[in-house]
Amino acid sequence: MAHTLPPLPYEKDALAPHLSAETFEYHYGKHHQAYVTNLNNLIPGTEFETAALEDIVKKASGGIYNNAAQIWNHTFFWSCMKPNGGGAPTGALADAINAKWGSFDAFKEAFTKSAVGNFGSGWTWLVKKADGSVDIVNTGPAGTPLTTADKALLTIDVWEHAYYIDYRNARPKFVEVFLTSLANWDFAAENFA
Repeated sequence: MAHTLPPLPYEKDALAPHLSAETFEYHYGKHHQAYVTNLNNLIPGTEFETAALEDIVKKASGGIYNNAAQIWNHTFFWSCMKPNGGGAPTGALADAINAKWGSFDAFKEAFTKSAVGNFGSGWTWLVKKADGSVDIVNTGPAGTPLTTADKALLTIDVWEHAYYIDYRNARPKFVEVFLTSLANWDFAAENFA
């Protein structure tokens, strides 16, 4: 089964001025597409030839895993942002965040510290643990909660290609803008439920 590049949940210019259409042309149109193309070239003749993407991520290793996980991570990441995003979560997710960190501001500080300190290329995730609590987890280049007992709620891509066009090497500024102006807390709350 051939995998395809999933459509974005908004137009390429919908997150401007925080993320430019040019960023999406490269990050979505070239990087994300390359993972799809690579996976489709790697799976013929393997046990993953007809497997669903999530099954590949959970069972594969090496290049097949790396490309499949990056497809899943990026597709998830696009939904973690929305036009006029940011603000703060409400309801059960807000309660879980407050229970873990004491306040949303303390969560933002912990998330920012984790994302800025995630060495090299990778992802910083807000996850739901098996016991229903929440936590912040850093993963490396193709790491994903799909391979753990954690459930992904929200993520930020901290590979430089995610922000370099708009923010150059200012990862802290990108993380700040993600939390204040882009984060899709409705999506995170749906995942939490």
